[in-house]
Parts: sequence; C-alpha cells; structure tokens
Amino acid sequence: MTVLTPEQIKQYNEDGYIVLKGMLNPEQIALLGRTAREDRVLDQHSFGKADGEGGTVRLSLWNHPTDTVYGAIARSESIVGVAEQLLEGEVYHYHSKMIMKDAKVGGAWAWHQDYGYWYQNGVLYPLLTSAFIAVDRATRENGCMQVIKGSHLLGRIDHILTGEQAGANLERVEEILKVLPLVYVEMEPGDVLYFHANTLHRSDQNRSDNPRWSMICCYNAARNNPYKEAHHPRYTPLHKVPDSEILAAGSKRFAEADENVWLDTKEDVSASSLQNT
Repeated sequence: MTVLTPEQIKQYNEDGYIVLKGMLNPEQIALLGRTAREDRVLDQHSFGKADGEGGTVRLSLWNHPTDTVYGAIARSESIVGVAEQLLEGEVYHYHSKMIMKDAKVGGAWAWHQDYGYWYQNGVLYPLLTSAFIAVDRATRENGCMQVIKGSHLLGRIDHILTGEQAGANLERVEEILKVLPLVYVEMEPGDVLYFHANTLHRSDQNRSDNPRWSMICCYNAARNNPYKEAHHPRYTPLHKVPDSEILAAGSKRFAEADENVWLDTKEDVSASSLQNT
C-alpha cells in the first residue's frame, strides 16, 4: 500500500492535486490498456460529448467497480488507500470512467470542477477526490490534463453547459488564471494524478498521432453520503483488495450481464439541470 508523506498531503491540500509516479507498474498498466482496447462491451457503452470546439470526447462510465480488471484497480489497496489518506477516512466508489482520447480525433474537456455538477447530486461537502490513471503517455501534444493550481480553495464556481459539457463560468476562469498558475500535467503510463473535487481542470483536443486514454476512479468520503438519490450511488461499502489482485484479475472485461453498472447519460441530471447558453 502507498503511504503518503506529510509533505505530500500538505501539497495536495495547498495545490489541490498531487501526482504519484508509477503507482501501477508496467505490467499492470499494460494489462489495463490492452484489456480496455479489446473490451467490446466497454466500447459499446461509450458515448460522445461535444466539446463546444468542434470535437467530441468519447468515454464510458460505470457506477460500481465490478470484478473486472477495472474493478481490481478501483478497489486496490494502494489506489483506495491514497484516497482515504487525502479525505481522512473511509471512502466509497462514486464512479469510474474510461476517457478514450484517440489520436487526431479526441475532443477537449471544458474548464470545470467535478463538484460543480456533483453538487447537484445531493453531496453536501466537496469531500471527493479523483484518481486519474494514465493508460498512455500524456503530453501537451496529445491533450494532457491541465489544472489551475490552488483553485480548489476558491470554492464551488457556477457551471453552465458548453456544448454538451458542464463547464465553469469562463469569465470567472479568465480572472482566476490571472492570479493562479496553469499547470500542464504530463504523465507516464501508470502515473496517477489525484485531484480535489473543486480543482479546476480541462484538457485540449488530441491533434497528435498518439492516443491518450485514461481511467479515472472517483471516491466520496463515507461520511459525505448524499442526502438524496441520484445517478451516482449513495454510500456503498467498498471491499479493498491487495494490489496483486490487479494481475490476478487478468484481462477480465465487462460482460453483457453487467448492464446495471453503466450510467445512462439520459439520467445525468447534474448536467441537464445546469443553465444552457
């Protein structure tokens, strides 16, 4: 299990994010990448979101970990353990997703805070963190994650629909960028970026010859159980597994019987309830 130093926790609390190099070893991340690209059901459940810039982001999103290799990663002691250290207590799986930013065609993500729309789901506090796992090398050229350092300390910002994405108020973001630094988070396969639910982040379109796939596991603090039903789950106890279970799971993919885990975008009220402009 990965144990954070006091300095790393301090960095996360001050900057709103932290990058942990090589959390998944080369064998583990190669297994994840190979499995995801060969997973017919994952592909069938992918959908696109227009980015407002002429491109489309393709992703698949599921609510419960399952017993697949994706679930073994989302429940692994290291990945979950870091989330527990950052959120100072028990966490549960809020959802996971695979971002399929393919070469030449992968769309952009608008500036947003995850809590900007999770707020709509009855989550009272921004006590959530996301583990962004680089499946491919992430560079400025292929649309790596961008974050605004320290932006989580600004609190929740109003969000509107940009294309088909929930985006932060751009006038406010432009002013924020005058006082806080923009960071391009370049990553190697197996690196993991943890970021606060109020950290402003985005990514550019992928106009390069290299894909930039990533898996994101989102966790909510158990003590932050939503007060109402929504399309993401309320508190559900998370059974952690040893990191060795990732390879033990092999290339176990989603099966047709896993229909109940997928998020139907028509139920995504956190986005549809936002103002459209």
